[in-house]
Amino acid sequence: MITIDCLGEMCPIPVLKAQKEFKKLASGDTIKIITDHSCVLESVSSKFKKHQITSEEVIVGVWEIFITKS
Repeated sequence: MITIDCLGEMCPIPVLKAQKEFKKLASGDTIKIITDHSCVLESVSSKFKKHQITSEEVIVGVWEIFITKS
């Protein structure tokens, strides 16, 4: 699993970082994005809608977003 730390980074930076790493994945592999901006979940969901996306607020104001390549 590739982990991308995007704490303190606003859109579109997390999405751009995820796109760059996503190209390296094989089908079934997962990227984890750690963010403290709720707008990132919305942006990721629209950009990677063909893939499985799950998220969890691990502490107040910090989310982990998982994108699994189809």
